[in-house]
Amino acid sequence: MRSFAARFLAPLLAMAVLCSAAGSMPARASDAHDHDRARRALEAGEVIPLRNIIERVEQTHPGQIIEIELERDDGRWLYELKLLRADGSMARLLVDAKDGSVLSVRGRRTGDERRKEERH
Repeated sequence: MRSFAARFLAPLLAMAVLCSAAGSMPARASDAHDHDRARRALEAGEVIPLRNIIERVEQTHPGQIIEIELERDDGRWLYELKLLRADGSMARLLVDAKDGSVLSVRGRRTGDERRKEERH
């Protein structure tokens, strides 16, 4: 019979090594292209700085932003944010990159969000 270490720890160690190697791999060419495209849009005044987007979203949608994507849809720049809320639920926000307005929220709404919508 194999020891505990051989059965359980060795595979975990192998996975850890693979994961750390993947993290040190060079960025893909498309990542650099995306970064350049976003910088050009900012310089052209087509989008506001990401810091401004984050500050606006944090005021109305508390939680931890875990992913952000900048997309161009029908000539319009949009940020898609994935948000982890304090209650553990996930939300996806679609934000206009030109003015920072939240266009849509997908995911379960919190009580605070429902109350804010009722006031408007």
